[in-house]
Amino acid sequence: MVVASAGMRKWLAIGTGVGIEIGADSLSVAVVRVRPAGKQLLGFRKIEGFRERPASEWGAEYASFLRELRAAKLPATVLLRRRDVIARLITLAGVENQDLASAISYQIDSLHPYTEEEAAYSWARLPGTPEVLVGITRREVVDEYSNLFAEAGIKVASFTFSAPALYSAIRIHNVPPQGFLTLMGQNATWEAYGESPARRIFTGVFERPAEVVVPMVLSELRLESEVTPIPVDGLLGLGVDGDSAGAALAAIGSACPRLALEANLLPAERRAQLSRFRYAPTAALAAMLLAVLAVLSAQPAYHDARYLKQLESEIALLEKQAAKVQEIDQAVERMRQKQGLLERFASRSKADADALLELTNLLQPPAWLNLVQINRDDVHLSGEAEQAAPMVKIIDDSALFRESAFSQPMGKTGSGMEAFAIRATREGPGTGKEDYQ
Repeated sequence: MVVASAGMRKWLAIGTGVGIEIGADSLSVAVVRVRPAGKQLLGFRKIEGFRERPASEWGAEYASFLRELRAAKLPATVLLRRRDVIARLITLAGVENQDLASAISYQIDSLHPYTEEEAAYSWARLPGTPEVLVGITRREVVDEYSNLFAEAGIKVASFTFSAPALYSAIRIHNVPPQGFLTLMGQNATWEAYGESPARRIFTGVFERPAEVVVPMVLSELRLESEVTPIPVDGLLGLGVDGDSAGAALAAIGSACPRLALEANLLPAERRAQLSRFRYAPTAALAAMLLAVLAVLSAQPAYHDARYLKQLESEIALLEKQAAKVQEIDQAVERMRQKQGLLERFASRSKADADALLELTNLLQPPAWLNLVQINRDDVHLSGEAEQAAPMVKIIDDSALFRESAFSQPMGKTGSGMEAFAIRATREGPGTGKEDYQ
């Protein structure tokens, strides 16, 4: 994803894309044109019964639709069903972009319930943050749909999911609200997506009525209960409804892939190649920028160069003395770090005991825990309570914990209690990643 200001992204937003949203028994197809002035939905088509019909039959219907819109040569971005994808937002502070792949592969097994052979995953770092959005699905899902689309003669460039598609689409032309929530779905099955200062991204699927889902997600986002969910089109300004919203999101990412999060679950060898002229406008703007920089650099300043030479001669004279001072400073800093490390190690046992005692005091009967895992910088606990939703706030109110969140959806037990699993970040001495430095 190109990291640029909102104004720069607007001028780089040039392209036309095809998006496909996979439904239970239908495919939603949208074609969207993106320009600096805005986005336009060129056409939408719903292909029914694609699982039962011959692939060649509905593939011909798809091709006819694209030919009508003069988009037959464009590869599609496919939005997988949210229930087929596990979305995780992880924090990798201090990890450079070139080391992200290794860091994610090291902990990917802890983010999903599949075996190593079953899982297929992709990721994208949120620009300017240490947080990484990871999407995980079963490899057989990717193989099934890629083979199906190939049999239908449909060129596919990307398999993605709703969270990165929506995150990217709402930032093409505008800056999103500081805190918001949107719901996609119908009846009692809803996909919730939200952003807030407390949580950069929250996404989940809930099989509950909307009036139950909204307060639950607002609590996760730490937003006021009066916040009203915004329709997807209210974020996109594209004139789409519930049926076409998902396909339109995928189409926007297909039109401007350089401005979208690159969370592509489709193996590289199966991706359709994009036209080399697709980035011609971007290349032209880059060439113009390079030309301006070349002109500016071709105007040497004689006095600045002379002054720089004098400074370099003075630096050379004092370089040896400065090096000795730096060595002494580094030695002192190493000793200070060692002393701090010993002090932090000494405080670990007390901090762990305090955390366990605090959890015991916070979770009063009839609530009970069947698992407590205390790590250096967080705790994981699971158990049952009469009402699990308030547990997050109860734990957050403690001075020893912050950023509490449900690590998996709540559920009813046979005894009428609500099962919960919560992760919370620890506070205070003896906790945190600094113990390992």
